[in-house]
Amino acid sequence: MTDTARPVRASVRGTPDRRKTALAAAVGTSVENYDFIAYGTASALYFGAVFFPETDPVVGTLLSFATLAVGFLMRPLGGALGGYLGDRFGRKPVLVAAMLVMGGATFLIGVLPTYAQVGVLAPILLVLIRMVQGLAFGAEWGGAVTMAYEHAPWNRRGMYAAIPQAGNPLGIALSSAMFFFSANLEGDWKWRVPFLVSAVLVIAGLIVRARLSESPEFEEAKAAGRTEKNPLLTVLRRDWRGILRVIALRIVESFAYYSTATFLLSHISTQHPDVRSVALGAITAASIVAIGVTFAAGSLTDRIGRRPIYIVACIAAMLFGFPMFALTEGGNPVMVVAVFVIGIGLIHASLTGTQGSLLTEQFRTSTRTSGASIGYQVAASLGGFAPLLAAVAVGAIGWPGAALLYVGAAVVGLIGILLTRETWGPRERAEVAALLRDEDARTPEHS
Repeated sequence: MTDTARPVRASVRGTPDRRKTALAAAVGTSVENYDFIAYGTASALYFGAVFFPETDPVVGTLLSFATLAVGFLMRPLGGALGGYLGDRFGRKPVLVAAMLVMGGATFLIGVLPTYAQVGVLAPILLVLIRMVQGLAFGAEWGGAVTMAYEHAPWNRRGMYAAIPQAGNPLGIALSSAMFFFSANLEGDWKWRVPFLVSAVLVIAGLIVRARLSESPEFEEAKAAGRTEKNPLLTVLRRDWRGILRVIALRIVESFAYYSTATFLLSHISTQHPDVRSVALGAITAASIVAIGVTFAAGSLTDRIGRRPIYIVACIAAMLFGFPMFALTEGGNPVMVVAVFVIGIGLIHASLTGTQGSLLTEQFRTSTRTSGASIGYQVAASLGGFAPLLAAVAVGAIGWPGAALLYVGAAVVGLIGILLTRETWGPRERAEVAALLRDEDARTPEHS
């Protein structure tokens, strides 16, 4: 816990709503990720033929991944907008609004006309809706993790901030499972049904998030007049180094996921069509594993600090890049499952489980949502190009090109964490332990 990120004294043990808030944030995060990841899966499997049918199959795949990247380009703008509103007016309203917009956009994709029905209007509409998705998703993450973090006890903030992060693989698992089961449907229903089903998930998520209480740290800062009139400009001027650190730390995680779950899925499906269902099932299984690993990684950071886990995960990604592609080239189902479980279930989950607290602690309360969101979403926008860049690299030099891209992102992440100061080391843990003992002495019966 750095001086710039020191929380207010009133919340040493967290709030009575800490568990409910973290779980509600996780439910919402899972729905948001279901919606956003569904597009990535559909891009890899169907959209090249559905919305760009007159092109060469390879070009169709590239165009499909390009529309995927459009959403990522909008995420920094969504992060800036959501962060500004969250730091200026409160975290809760942003979370509810982001989910409503995201859900509506995802449902519209499910009812879009195809190229065969309306011609070039189809991909145009797809791109426009994808832009709206990117805005909403960009606005969502910072508020969800910040809410869980600021409601939590100081000495367990790694664990609580990892709970909404665990909603990421849960949403991914639900999305992958839906595509796995819808693969047996006829015609366009293969890809339409997963998008239409999201409406049910969004309604459930809205009900849960509407019951959240506002962040206690934000409420105290607001009452004391410590909120910023323009938190976005303030964080860009005062904490730009923190934003750069977040970008470097997130690059490895973003590239790791989309290189695996989107590009590798598409690559395997193209090279070995008979293994497509196995790959989809493997992503679902890996995502289920990732739920537990994400939570475990966040909990472990409260014991040993944030940096050690991130360093190990970055090194693991560097070592895994080439074996990941080499082991799946033969289309062996066992190898395919093992690669997805290791890449998504272990390496990627260790990174996301640590990020909730690590990235949040780079900023003060008054600019926390803005700073974390901007850095997180800028890196995500770069990661969104991973499938497109990997496809180009494979076209030029074969699968080693995609492996080099993966390893390069891991190197950036490792450099980023080595240049980042520990935010929850022995000094911080001892300081908080003393505060808890002091509070125990003053109030023997605490919740």
